[in-house]
Amino acid sequence: MTTQTPNDALSARNAAALDAGTLVNMRPRPTWYGNIMRFCRSKPLGGISAAIIILTLVAAVLAPVIVPHDPLDLVHDPFVSPSSIAWLGSDDLGRDVFSRIIAGARISMYVGVMSVLIGITIGTAVGILSAYVGGVLDLIIQRVVDALMAFPAIIMALGLMAALGASVLSIKELDYTLAAQAIGARPWRIMIKHILPNVTASYIVLSTITLGLAIVIEASLSFLGVGVPPDVPTWGGMLTEGASQYIRNAPWLAVFPGLAISVIVFSINFLGDALRDTLDPRLRGR
Repeated sequence: MTTQTPNDALSARNAAALDAGTLVNMRPRPTWYGNIMRFCRSKPLGGISAAIIILTLVAAVLAPVIVPHDPLDLVHDPFVSPSSIAWLGSDDLGRDVFSRIIAGARISMYVGVMSVLIGITIGTAVGILSAYVGGVLDLIIQRVVDALMAFPAIIMALGLMAALGASVLSIKELDYTLAAQAIGARPWRIMIKHILPNVTASYIVLSTITLGLAIVIEASLSFLGVGVPPDVPTWGGMLTEGASQYIRNAPWLAVFPGLAISVIVFSINFLGDALRDTLDPRLRGR
């Protein structure tokens, strides 16, 4: 009978561990495509909303190419109802409503995306700096924010600064942040390497929420006649013209721009909710 020595037993254990490690390493790593498909399966409403937003962004970027008619050209008779000739009808001058809605998406999405990018980026930077440094700087920034809260909600940075403050304060006291401070890491490095990645989820979710708000604000300003010039097609401008003058005789002039605003804003809000449920560990799996 063969006797197993301690060295043989150790070699067998090492071989088994090596095989187990090889099996673990052979597991396919998640790809961006797999993550997207998993998100769409777990949050179908969020996936549909993301598809609508992407299509709207593509249409806004390619508007000069894909519109069937120039939005300023008089290509139909006035007040043509929706038909195969004019998909969404024509306005009081004979301009194609479908072409004007596609062109209007360019303005609405540009204003919304740019205002959110600028406001959220500034809000994130100032919010992290204020909460991490604390002291007199935090007090000054908080008082400035309190004063600016009297202005309209178009200042997107304010809400994010307030929302990120509590998160940064909690992350600031975690072990890995304290360890980085103990080994002499510079404050800017700690903020970029340790704090910023941990507030990215809040950044993404709040960006989607404020994007919908920015689009509504742009439409509201155009509705009130204080937005972009009147000759530039915007969803809000088309809505106010159709609702105030032609709602009885040509309701499509108000219905279709209002529907475009509603669909994109609801899609952004649904996507924000889905991202919050996915990225927040406390809500994950609900």
